[in-house]
Amino acid sequence: MRALIYDVHGNVPALAAVLADADAQGADAYFVGGDVALFGPWPEATVTRLQELSPATWIRGNGERWTADPASAPEPVRPATAAAHEALGPGLVAELAALPHSAELDGETRAWHGSPVSDVRSFAPEPADDEAELLAGVGERRLVFGHTHLPFARTSACGGIELVNPGSVGMPFDGDHRAAYALLHDDGTIEHRRIEYDHAAVPAALRERYGDAAWLAGPLHRFTHARLEPQ
Repeated sequence: MRALIYDVHGNVPALAAVLADADAQGADAYFVGGDVALFGPWPEATVTRLQELSPATWIRGNGERWTADPASAPEPVRPATAAAHEALGPGLVAELAALPHSAELDGETRAWHGSPVSDVRSFAPEPADDEAELLAGVGERRLVFGHTHLPFARTSACGGIELVNPGSVGMPFDGDHRAAYALLHDDGTIEHRRIEYDHAAVPAALRERYGDAAWLAGPLHRFTHARLEPQ
């Protein structure tokens, strides 16, 4: 049974809670779906803990790409990528950026960070107008992805492909602070799980580490409210 871990975003307490739960459920393998360090207060410790997992398959997300190439990131995000780059060091940043874009999880399931066409374009809980474009040429029965930080599963009208987002371990956007991940069982079924942890410690740690840095406003809101934008 494999634990599907996406979008940790430098949140060690959330990761620790998820890994403890996965162990209790009997997980014996791991998949790391990108955006492991950017924006969080514990980027180094997060990567170190994930590197201890074995066997584990990794892909990169837009966070790893942006950290290695800040010019590719939106202007407001570039100071955050600089902070992550300094924390991780150029060698580890390059190693994470060189990870593959996707990985096969089983004979009928492939994983991406966002979608087969982009690491910043993904699927929503409800179908969008570009879904056929995002799924063009896909031969697998099921796709697993993250990026939007919204856990869900549904079947697309485009080819009957099952779409699964395990949600975000470290920075959920559905108003529920609990860490989100999923288990891929040996029979092919996927189980979504939510785990309690001390989420209030994260914005406090972010302020303690980075002080009044201007780029903190967005991450602080997201860690504090479990929302992408104010409601």
